[in-house]
Amino acid sequence: MTSANEILETLGWRPYFAEQMTDDEVATCLPVRVMTVHRGKISVAGTSGQQLISPYIVGAGPSDAHPTVGDWLLIDRSTQEAVRILERLNLFKRRAPGDPNREQMIAANVDTLFVVASCNQDFSVARLERYLVLAREVGVKPVVVLTKTDLTDDPEKFVAAASAIEPGLRVEPVNGRDPASVARLAAWCGKGETVALLGSSGVGKSTLVNTLRGSSSIATQAIRPRDDTGRHTTTVREMHRLDHGGWLLDTPGMRELQLPQAAAGIAEIFDDFILVAEQCRFSDCAHGAEPDCAVRAAIADGTLTADRFDRWQKLAAEDSAAANPPKRRR
Repeated sequence: MTSANEILETLGWRPYFAEQMTDDEVATCLPVRVMTVHRGKISVAGTSGQQLISPYIVGAGPSDAHPTVGDWLLIDRSTQEAVRILERLNLFKRRAPGDPNREQMIAANVDTLFVVASCNQDFSVARLERYLVLAREVGVKPVVVLTKTDLTDDPEKFVAAASAIEPGLRVEPVNGRDPASVARLAAWCGKGETVALLGSSGVGKSTLVNTLRGSSSIATQAIRPRDDTGRHTTTVREMHRLDHGGWLLDTPGMRELQLPQAAAGIAEIFDDFILVAEQCRFSDCAHGAEPDCAVRAAIADGTLTADRFDRWQKLAAEDSAAANPPKRRR
């Protein structure tokens, strides 16, 4: 007979969460994990199975965050109402589209991030860099998964472009419809492990989830032939159980990922520029027309590239804007 603790462990429960519970909470509350986020309801799973409950925390103020997918909650044993969100291991979030003052939660308590991109015209190094900055800022190990290898004659070209972003970056090319090809991702999907998938619309995330699950329960849509892009298929954030015992956390596609404050993540992904910039004559060098600019010199001799410099500057400017958003008018 499976014990309550074993059930929780299959959901990703670990000592980090258990140690946060007080003696009173152990007696009066049950830990559950958020499986799906809907409008006005969340689906949670625990020792009593899966159920829909209200996302609102009992007695919480308006500034308290609502639960997001992957969160661990404590719910009252008798009322089944959410009591509090346990402190997260990590939290993925982005600036809300159209509102620089608001942040949008994506997923919590993730062990590995699959950054999904496709081997076609929609492939973008700049977009991959954004996702990798987010992973580094949060402190989660990223794996770049290149899908639709069956639609290109030269998948290694895409592998090389992705691998060049960061030394030691793990890049896995797969045919998302082929179980044998996708099986190489199983190493990150063991018992109780949580893998989040991030990528823009149409890169094949839903197809990848279906193949890993051995299921076709998630709707997929064909890409548009004229530009190799797709439309949104996933419309909710949801965790999917895998045969290996792990969990895949699928999210809606995001063509534009506006980063929250992510200075540390940017510094990790663009550490080559950061190290060279330390050699500039002026500590506040903007790498423009200043004399003895080491960054401009490195670009001139081919050590660094102008395209990558532009992307670094753009992300740094976004980070500065995120740190100092415009004040709302009253």
